[in-house]
Amino acid sequence: MTAWFAAPLGLGLPVALANNSQKRETRTLAQPRNDESVYGEIAKAPAEARAKRNPFENDAKAIAAGSKLFEQHCAECHGNMAEGSKKAPSLREDEVQRAEPGALFWVLTNGVVRRGMPVWSKLPEPQRWQIVSFLKSLRNDISMHSASLP
Repeated sequence: MTAWFAAPLGLGLPVALANNSQKRETRTLAQPRNDESVYGEIAKAPAEARAKRNPFENDAKAIAAGSKLFEQHCAECHGNMAEGSKKAPSLREDEVQRAEPGALFWVLTNGVVRRGMPVWSKLPEPQRWQIVSFLKSLRNDISMHSASLP
């Protein structure tokens, strides 16, 4: 009786496991890296962080300083013009450009370690806000560029 019972289970179990592992692989392979999940960290910023105002908002000197800081600390992964690369997403996308400055500051401060973005809390707070100012200035750059297209 044991042999009769074990045989169907013995045959059925590997098939079920094989099918189950194929389903897992298929799900994994069928779901390409979703940019929304990359930008999802912005949405995790607490309300208190989102409410913070950028003390350098619309300050041309802060934007210029932020550009230099971006070049030093961020461009290696995000690209020279924040267009993104294989290492890190574009920071010109709507998800970033529509985000509250406080949320961007929070992500910059806390990093996204599981995705390879370091924590930048050691960078002085004014410098982090300057980077946020630079990132937000890219929205105007995008608008001006798209307005000049035929």
